[in-house]
Amino acid sequence: MQPDEPLLYSAGEKDVILLPTAEHCNNETALRQIPHVDKLMKNKIITDSGIYRHEAADAVRETLAELRDKLKKGETDKVPGEDVLAQKAVSLAQKHERKNIIRVINATGVILHSTLGRACLPAAAAKAAQEAAGAYCTLEYDLETGARGSRTGCIEERLQAVTGCEASLIVNNNAAAVLLILSGLARGGNVIVSRGELVEIGGGFRIPEIITQCGCQLREVGTTNKTRLADYAGAIDADTRALLKIHTSNYKLIGFTESVTVKELSGLAKSKGLTLIEDIGSGALTDLMRYGINDEPLAATSLEDGADIVSFSGDKLLGGPQCGVILGREKLIKALKTHPLYRALRADKMTIAAMEATLRIYADQPLAEREIPVLSMLSLTADELRSRAEKLRDKISQCGGSAEVVQAKSAAGSGSVPGLELDSYAIAPVSEKSASRIERELRELPVPIIGHIEKDRLLLDVRTIFESDYDYIADSLARITP
Repeated sequence: MQPDEPLLYSAGEKDVILLPTAEHCNNETALRQIPHVDKLMKNKIITDSGIYRHEAADAVRETLAELRDKLKKGETDKVPGEDVLAQKAVSLAQKHERKNIIRVINATGVILHSTLGRACLPAAAAKAAQEAAGAYCTLEYDLETGARGSRTGCIEERLQAVTGCEASLIVNNNAAAVLLILSGLARGGNVIVSRGELVEIGGGFRIPEIITQCGCQLREVGTTNKTRLADYAGAIDADTRALLKIHTSNYKLIGFTESVTVKELSGLAKSKGLTLIEDIGSGALTDLMRYGINDEPLAATSLEDGADIVSFSGDKLLGGPQCGVILGREKLIKALKTHPLYRALRADKMTIAAMEATLRIYADQPLAEREIPVLSMLSLTADELRSRAEKLRDKISQCGGSAEVVQAKSAAGSGSVPGLELDSYAIAPVSEKSASRIERELRELPVPIIGHIEKDRLLLDVRTIFESDYDYIADSLARITP
């Protein structure tokens, strides 16, 4: 063997190149054993990985650069075989891919989990969005006339049927809805709001700041815990444009409190020629009392009680895509549709398609409870949840793992119904590993499983787990917690 010739030996299924000893080898010899990027890119492990070529190439370069650096520093004296290097590059590319938006299994028990994407779309809505995204569609085309049509006409018809509104429009989220409403209907004047309703929404955005941004002056009335009709009446002057009522959907005042109803405010607004605006936040389109939720205002009820304009989110209790829904008097909605901000805030074709499909389901209440994931999860009884937990536990056992069924508490989430806890059931893995280690390993799976730790036990709440994921969860837990 020549002094600079490497020695090949087999380590299991992979070849490893042993560099000659320092007596007859130098650093240059080691570096020459590193394969070129182009050669490694042809390795079957990489070509069959399904990773984009440019991403795989970046991972190969990073892998080889790391190896080169270790050789130069003397941290290793071995150059792995090409299969080993290729697999390492694939793993690195997959790790980078996890920084993108990927599917996860929500086992937290929080139905509208803001950090996990809020509402899951009904299957029909997801299909509609996919079809609109992947092909041309009738976004603003009227098939009957062959001319330009209404962008959101289909949604407006559905919303009118479900809520009884005169007119409607949608924008990209509820903050945008409030921004458009105040900019279009109250700019240059003052808006009266109860101090107890000056909420901060997600991302640190505060209602007072939004009002100011709209070119309005905020006029606070009442106190944090008590506001009366007389407080609103006493604050009205010649510059008042609107009364604004905001549902405190992300917190709750309990105890010595008093607030003014929409009906009371409606009478005052009409007598003064003012616009009454209500932001109901979570956007319930159906009565949720049968699910134990008593404090969420219904859009239809707000309109019946005299609100001129009502706004809410599409991806919370409604169970649709992210958007802001605005309902109200036809004259006011028309003014908003012609406002310059509307074009900047309007929803895209995927949102419109998904929203229309979701609203179609609402025409049949039993169907809505089955097909809209938010409503389906809310409607599950304790017996149904226990049965599901037992089914998942048994699957885990069949795969060779171990878990217990325990009682748990679920939540609506995303600022909806604050303080409400829903009785639920969860499975708790039984293992010598710590709960934190199991939690981490589940997060590192190709499809991460997101649970929560309570009293040093990892809980996977079945209320928010789709049954189609049971086999994957059972197999994963069996491998992680043997």
